[in-house]
Amino acid sequence: MLKRVFVAPDPGRGRLRFAARAVLGVGVAVLVCLGAGHSLVGAVTGGLAALLALFTVADPTVRGQAVTTALLPAVGLPVLAVAAGLHEVPVARDLAFLAVVGAGVYARRWGPRGHSLGVFAFMTFFVAQFLHATPAQLPELYAAVLLSVLSAAAVRFGVWCYERRLPPAVVPAPPAATGLARVTTRQAVQATAGAAFALVAGQLLSGQRWYWAVGATWWIFVNTASRGETLVRGFRRVLGTVIGIGLGLLVAVPLHGAPVPTAVLVAVCVFGIFYTAAVSYTWMMLWVTLLAESLYGLLGVLTPGLLALRLAETGAGALGAALAVLFVLPVTTHATTDAWIQRALRCVHACTAEAAARLAGSATADPAPRVAELEQLLGRVRLSVAPLVHPLNPVPARKARARRVLALLDDCAREVRGLVAVAADPEASHDARLAAACWRVEHAVEALTAGRGEPLHRPAESPVEPVLAHLHGLERALAALAEPLRAPSGGRLVEAEALAGRPDAF
Repeated sequence: MLKRVFVAPDPGRGRLRFAARAVLGVGVAVLVCLGAGHSLVGAVTGGLAALLALFTVADPTVRGQAVTTALLPAVGLPVLAVAAGLHEVPVARDLAFLAVVGAGVYARRWGPRGHSLGVFAFMTFFVAQFLHATPAQLPELYAAVLLSVLSAAAVRFGVWCYERRLPPAVVPAPPAATGLARVTTRQAVQATAGAAFALVAGQLLSGQRWYWAVGATWWIFVNTASRGETLVRGFRRVLGTVIGIGLGLLVAVPLHGAPVPTAVLVAVCVFGIFYTAAVSYTWMMLWVTLLAESLYGLLGVLTPGLLALRLAETGAGALGAALAVLFVLPVTTHATTDAWIQRALRCVHACTAEAAARLAGSATADPAPRVAELEQLLGRVRLSVAPLVHPLNPVPARKARARRVLALLDDCAREVRGLVAVAADPEASHDARLAAACWRVEHAVEALTAGRGEPLHRPAESPVEPVLAHLHGLERALAALAEPLRAPSGGRLVEAEALAGRPDAF
């Protein structure tokens, strides 16, 4: 866990800039709220709104990010009104909260924008419970949200918009499906069921802090697409919370809410959340927990007993998520992994075809966008396979097989990148051997994705020419992939349709 954070590569210092800008944006938002005469509750609301605006908005283009940021208040303010208005009506409040949970997860079907708006809606309701917001506070809270989102947008798109110098990110579209076959629909049902369990369990633990359990369930479902991913994320959330509580006892509790050192600690926590989010969910949860402890310190209610309650509520939320993914419309790890592997292999096919066309003299062929797409798809494969290679996986054979698949896919990506680099050379030429090698690569991918059992070509040696060397390396990697991807009968290792309901396909 330590290695993933401190040794993880940060190309172009992207994570560092992401985190530093977040501290600046949240700091500006809080200062603007305090300058406008808002109370501590208003400043906390504004700071959290700015944090969400900077953290959750992830559209591939700057223009799309600006549009999504502008839409955040349109979603958050009505939810805030409902949450505050139902503050004294527990049953209606709880039903409304569950409706927000379901709608927020279902909104992911519309891509990054739907995901961002869904998260903002949920967290607005959550913050209203966190601060015990009442209708009388709505004008101040509305102003705080609007000022903070505007401040965050000014920092992100005006003061420090480093994304303008970067190519648009490639975001793989989720697999096409309808009805309950759509992962987002199944997860919406799962998240609502898990949140309902967490809500009841949380209220049995505490009538005041029950929303922590619902929040734990919600965040466990974020950025997951299968049963295994969700279970592993739940484990990491509990682990990060435990470490964060231990750190809070040493750091946050002794501060007793002192304004200046607590403000410094909050800034450190914000930086930690943004810097570690991409590499370690456990570390991110450590900083989130410490941030919550710091805010409770500012509000004057932080005690060791409160920290113990947070751990219990987190455990209840994790249990709710686990029960939901295991017994409510389960989406198996193998089914999800298979779908992403097939898409990655088809992208290898497309990269090879584009590179071959470029080498043949086509002026319109451009394999570079396909390479960027392949990198994104491999990232999704790694995320999906993570539960199979996790230390808690009790089946060593599956773990070894999953690691073998990941290594061979990385080999494919390396050879594809080399092929595309050579194809970009204007002096590179096309010959009959290149055409034959490209055809064999395309044939190998078609055989793997269709589940055909014929043997694949495995070149004995790599030629001197760079293009053929990369193509032959790609052929060898694809031929080696046939063994772990195919079942003993010769078909694919996993069939999404067949595994969708199997309880043992973790």
